[in-house]
Amino acid sequence: MKYDKTPGWLDWYDGPSKPRFKLPPGSVDAHCHVFGPGEQFPFAPERKYTPCDASRDQLFALRDHLGFDKNVIVQATCHGADNSALLDALAHSNSRARGVVTVKRNVTDEQLHAMNAAGVRGVRFNFVKRLVDFTPKDELMEIAARIAPLGWHVVIYFEAVDLPELWDFFTALPTTVVVDHMGRPDVTKPVDGPEFALFMRFMREYPNVWSKVSCPERLSVGGPPALNGEQNAYRDVIPFARQIVETFPDRVLWGTDWPHPNLKNHMPDDGLLVDFIPHIATTSELQRKLLVDNPTRLYWG
Repeated sequence: MKYDKTPGWLDWYDGPSKPRFKLPPGSVDAHCHVFGPGEQFPFAPERKYTPCDASRDQLFALRDHLGFDKNVIVQATCHGADNSALLDALAHSNSRARGVVTVKRNVTDEQLHAMNAAGVRGVRFNFVKRLVDFTPKDELMEIAARIAPLGWHVVIYFEAVDLPELWDFFTALPTTVVVDHMGRPDVTKPVDGPEFALFMRFMREYPNVWSKVSCPERLSVGGPPALNGEQNAYRDVIPFARQIVETFPDRVLWGTDWPHPNLKNHMPDDGLLVDFIPHIATTSELQRKLLVDNPTRLYWG
C-alpha cells in the first residue's frame, strides 16, 4: 500500500557525519525505531502521523557507520500494536538487536513467549496525548503484571508537566521502569527547580526506575547545530542529562532516536548526536556504563 506522509514531515538525515567521539567497544544504541517500509508493513489505521519509510537495513547501516555494536528497537506509535516490522528487524539482526513492543490486553501468553524468544525485553506505555489515545490504566497494569514473570520492563513516555498525576501509577508498576528522554523536561526552567527535582526524586526513591538521557534535539530550545555551530548544539540540555548520569550512573541509557519521528524544526545529524555524549557522560567510566554495561545488562543479561 502506498502512503502519503504527514504534511511537513521531516525525513531522516541521509549522510550523517562520522562521529569524532569514539564509542567504547560493545556500545548499544538503546532507543531507535523502524518505520515500515509501508508497502511491506502497513501503518496502523489509528495512527496520529504517517512517517517516511525507515527500514531495518537502513538502521543497521547507521549502526555500523556510527560505531555502535547493537540496537534496541522501540515500537513506534505509527505501527500501533502490530509489531511485525520490529520483529522482522530482530530476526535479521544476528542477535545484535533487542525490542520493546506495544501490546494490548488481548495479547496471548503464547504471543508473549514467542516475542521473548525473538528478543523482546519490554513493553512501551505512551502517555504523550498528541501521539496516542488514552489507554485505561487498569489495562496497562494488567499487561505489566503479565510481562513481569518474563523479566521484561516497562518503558514510559510522558512529559514533565504530567508526572504528578501519573506518579501513583508509575510507582506501582511491578517491573523495572525505563523513562524515555528524561521525562521530557522543560529546559527553559532551572535544573534545580521543582519540576526537575520531582523527576530526580522519582529516580532516587524508586531504584527500579531508569532513564534514557537521549533526544537533546527534541528538548533543546537553542536550535540546531547549523544555526549555532557544533560546540553550542543543544547546550541547554546538558545540565539535565549530566545530573542524571552522574547521580544514577548504573541506571541510564542513551539512544539516537533514529529516524527522529515528529520533529518540526530540524532533522539532526546522528554523528553530531553521538558527539553530544561526552558532554553528558564526562569520563570513560561513565561512558562505558551508559553505552555498554547498562544496556547490556538490561537487554542481553
